[in-house]
Amino acid sequence: MGYCGLRSQADWTGVSLLPQLRYPTVPQLVSSARALATHRPTLCTLGQVGVSRAGRPLHLLSVGHARRAVLVVAGAHANEPTGGSTLLALAERVVRERELRTDTSWHFLLCADPDGASLHVTPAPRSLLDYHLGFFRPAAEEQPEWSPAVLPPDRLPPETRALTRVIDELRPYLQVTLHGTDLGGSWVQLTKDIPGLAEPFAKSAAQLHIPVETGASDAAGWSASGPGVHVMPSPGAGAAYPSMPDDARRSTWYHTHRYGGLTAVVEVPMWASDLVDDPAPHPAPAAAIRRLARRLLRDGLEVERVLSDALPRLEGVDGPLLRAARWALELVPGLAADWMHTPPADDTMAYVGSVDAFGRRLPLRAAAMLLRVLRETDDRAAPHLERLVSTWSDSFAERFRARWVPLEHQVEHQSRTVVAAALHAREGTA
Repeated sequence: MGYCGLRSQADWTGVSLLPQLRYPTVPQLVSSARALATHRPTLCTLGQVGVSRAGRPLHLLSVGHARRAVLVVAGAHANEPTGGSTLLALAERVVRERELRTDTSWHFLLCADPDGASLHVTPAPRSLLDYHLGFFRPAAEEQPEWSPAVLPPDRLPPETRALTRVIDELRPYLQVTLHGTDLGGSWVQLTKDIPGLAEPFAKSAAQLHIPVETGASDAAGWSASGPGVHVMPSPGAGAAYPSMPDDARRSTWYHTHRYGGLTAVVEVPMWASDLVDDPAPHPAPAAAIRRLARRLLRDGLEVERVLSDALPRLEGVDGPLLRAARWALELVPGLAADWMHTPPADDTMAYVGSVDAFGRRLPLRAAAMLLRVLRETDDRAAPHLERLVSTWSDSFAERFRARWVPLEHQVEHQSRTVVAAALHAREGTA
């Protein structure tokens, strides 16, 4: 069984969702949510809460009417497609299980960035290369959750303003934002601790053979309430990577705090690597990370050379793909300097492995997006860059012994973690 969309009204009492192993498009998400709202009109509503920069509607599906609320956000990052499938499965479960909505309403933002989703075009990737050939992830200022970290309030994109309006209206005790990684493991980031979450999270991951990313570089230097469950430092604490502009503590994740709530970010991998949950001490973490920094600089420079050569031929060409590629390249020097000169936040094999993956990911993504621009313009540099993207994708997969996580396992683990977070956070606010 797959997770392309909710089952139709005709077979609502059947087994599960559409039998097609692919990630749903935004129109499919909306169609499935509309079918659910039509089938249960006294329980469910589907409304529009804003529009994107390109005029695409932003939809919110609500299940239940209780004042106490959970908000689930999918599609904040276009290249992390599992969340749409998870959101549909969660909505279906909340409708089916009355106890989940006894004193709690659930609200599902179907896709926070429909413009970005329209540009990431690998709904059923067969390999990391396939995934990267259709890759898109916008620059930070164009990302709905991250833009407050890099833009003044009067320049925030409409997607961000719509999301914060929803938070202001619902005042959720818990916001869950559904994220993912291309290759690695699963982890959770919390803006406040949720006691009791670590156990069901770890149990679910073990049952579904998904590694727990215990040393996630995204959470470098944060405290952990359990393996893979990381609690963000308070605003004002020093950042592990000072050069990175998108400080999570200034993102929309913290907007819930003004109402006494918190945010959980639930990450799941598309491809798993059993190397990211190794808690053993690394024999020389600082030296290893310095080597990774040098490789990051080298790879970034290689993509930069292709871009510099092509730019005169791209005069007049602009768009989100080119902006995002340039933004990713701009991050490389500062991040490499952070790794060179800052003591490692963790000395485990898992953390060094996560930094290794991050260092491969950044120039590869820049190269992949630039390749799409060069292909669209039939530029002479495209064949060279295509070979680079292919080589780096294959090397990434080989280095980390990538294995595909069945889509139903991605969805099941993320869904279980969301429900566990909602139940344990509710106990903490009762």
